Amino acid sequence: MSADTVPAAGDLTGVLGRRDVVPRSGPLAATLTLAWRAMLKIKHVPFQLFDVTIMPIMFTLLFTFIFGGALGGSPRNYIQFLLPGILVQTIVFITVYTGVGLNSDIQKGLFDRFRSLPMWQPAPVLGALAGDLIRYSIASVVILIVGFILGFRPAGGAIGVVAAFGLVLLFAFAVSWIWIIIGMKVKTPESVMTTSFIFLMPLTFASNIFVGLDTMPGWLQAVVRHNPVTHLATASRGLMQELPLGDSVLWALLWSAGIILVFAPLALRMYHKER
Repeated sequence: MSADTVPAAGDLTGVLGRRDVVPRSGPLAATLTLAWRAMLKIKHVPFQLFDVTIMPIMFTLLFTFIFGGALGGSPRNYIQFLLPGILVQTIVFITVYTGVGLNSDIQKGLFDRFRSLPMWQPAPVLGALAGDLIRYSIASVVILIVGFILGFRPAGGAIGVVAAFGLVLLFAFAVSWIWIIIGMKVKTPESVMTTSFIFLMPLTFASNIFVGLDTMPGWLQAVVRHNPVTHLATASRGLMQELPLGDSVLWALLWSAGIILVFAPLALRMYHKER
């Protein structure tokens, strides 16, 4: 190296002394980035699309053609009653993947990696929830498309369908906080799945998703009537088909708000303690 190409001492001091500080990402930017990361998981693990595509199609077809003749007179008649309920059941079931994904991140060490990054710390949780809302939306669209093919015709029109869809998404967002807590407590993703089904099976099947309350014994009606999934299914069915709503929408909103108010702060507090 020639003498005329060697930097002067003052120049070296300026270069070595300069410290470029990367600005800390804001809450919205961090949340959106991690929501995009949640969506990229589907690209790298296409099997994750199974729960938002194949499973809704299977549920809709099986229950329509197996129970349609007995419960509705024909599959076409039964799909008018069933589809809002199947929408509720499918979305509530796949909320568990929020807890499964968080537990996987913890087991792989990504939890500690997120902790070391200069970002808003609740972003990994909220980003995962935002990404899952997109998954729920995909599942809902799949169910509606299959329903339309089978003859589902919502009397409430597009407004009723969108209102029911929004209500189901709100409830799914609320329930997801419960699985976040379980995801931080158990040791494996499989344990999250096992634990979730203990609660989800009675919640969804002991409801009016598949049959009306008047077909059940009196003592069972008393139990099913107070099930939050029953309120959600009744509200969704009423909005889509312009049926009497009663106080079902209010109860669905109250259940969603109550679950969020109780479990969201608890989940975030546990998340920070785990850090």
